[in-house]
Amino acid sequence: MKSKIDQVFPKFKLFCCLYGKNVLLFFADVVFMELKSCPKVYQKETHRSKPPAETFACVEGLVEIAGITRVADITKLDRLDIPVFSCIRPSAAFGAISVYNGKGVTPIAARVSAIMEGLERYSAELTREDVPQLFLQSYPELSGKEKCVDPVEFILPNESDPDTPIPWILGDEMTIVPKSDSNTRSRDDPKTTSIIGSAIHPATDSESSDTNSYLLQITPVLIPAHAVYHPMPSQYYPLFRTGTNGIASGNTLEEAVYHALCEVIERDAWSLCEANKTGGRVIVDIDDEDICRLLSQFEKAGVFVLLRDITSNLGIPTIAAIADDITLKDPALLCLGMGTHSSPKIAALRALTEVAQSRATQIHGAREDTTLADVRKQMGYERTKRLNAKWFDESEKISFSAIPCVSHDDFLDEIKETILRLNKAGLSSVLVKDLTRPELNIPVVRVVVPGLESYAMDSTRAGFRFKEERAKIQNTGERRRRYVPET
Repeated sequence: MKSKIDQVFPKFKLFCCLYGKNVLLFFADVVFMELKSCPKVYQKETHRSKPPAETFACVEGLVEIAGITRVADITKLDRLDIPVFSCIRPSAAFGAISVYNGKGVTPIAARVSAIMEGLERYSAELTREDVPQLFLQSYPELSGKEKCVDPVEFILPNESDPDTPIPWILGDEMTIVPKSDSNTRSRDDPKTTSIIGSAIHPATDSESSDTNSYLLQITPVLIPAHAVYHPMPSQYYPLFRTGTNGIASGNTLEEAVYHALCEVIERDAWSLCEANKTGGRVIVDIDDEDICRLLSQFEKAGVFVLLRDITSNLGIPTIAAIADDITLKDPALLCLGMGTHSSPKIAALRALTEVAQSRATQIHGAREDTTLADVRKQMGYERTKRLNAKWFDESEKISFSAIPCVSHDDFLDEIKETILRLNKAGLSSVLVKDLTRPELNIPVVRVVVPGLESYAMDSTRAGFRFKEERAKIQNTGERRRRYVPET
């Protein structure tokens, strides 16, 4: 009878022999990730597999386990009256922040958002139990023996050495395969993960795909631990600065994976805006009741807000919200919010609630990562606004109804749709690591898509997509509009 290793990962038999019994013991007990159909039960101001109240009932009793000492409603600190909650976790690992925030259209959604953020950060930390699962090897040593991802694919800082020994962790690669080919192609067949199209040409599909025609294959792969955990101890070679991009939780594994995919796509779109120095197109003719209600709350509070379509060539709706407190004219309250989702409505609601969260965070002043606000205060309101002129340029507009909705009613189909679009844009590798902690049993994952940009979060890392966008304005010599203060 075949062992579990032989059944699920035959080649790692050799790997185990080479790297010792600790590895063998780990792989003997490993259960590789499985994704299945996960219908959306709740589709109102957000899409979830269960209503926020049910999620709260599941996570309320877990805050103490995760080291969360307080969950506070900070909505009333601001005059927008858009729900924002704060979550405090003093035991956060060295190098991580200990105050997180959550937002939502409703108070229960914002409270759940804050708690889930705290659970995500707890789950993504490297624990004592995780260390034996790390393999300290260089890429040249591993690449000839097993499936692993070249560190160069993760867009490294210039000073980083991709051939230095680094810690690796076993994760999974998600691949889309046509059903007609699933019985004839192996995971080593290049056709299985072929790159369709080019990273520089927009995806042509403006409608959702027939995901029933495809299967989602999940296969093991070794991933640099710096791309998975946050923070990483200083004893390991700093391949790049770790962060939280692509860490997400959910009621189910499928829900968590989808929202993690949305986050990395959102940060990529934002980074491309920084590259080409444009802020997309201003969204007009908005007729959605929920979006209009939030917009009216900004207006009543004397806060100017714009919604902008910054969707990239991936075709997954990505919307930015830029807010300017024209009453206070405080540079720290020139805030930006982002949202990515297959539904333009949900993307817009996320952007608006996030910009409200950004305002409340600045007013609250408890987070450790608000140094940008201090810099802006030194620069002053007018100069800060000039430096961010692209977000206030209203020369290009798009009707809200013109933004395609590519949404599905099942999270598994959402995942398939998203991976298909990534593949069509030339991004053939989609990686995921299940970070779910047994003591919580709340699904948490890290998703990494090598080639997607994160420059907006870490300016030391600029990849091909970023450089290509930057080259467009350098080659044309096009001058961007500047914000001119009113006199």
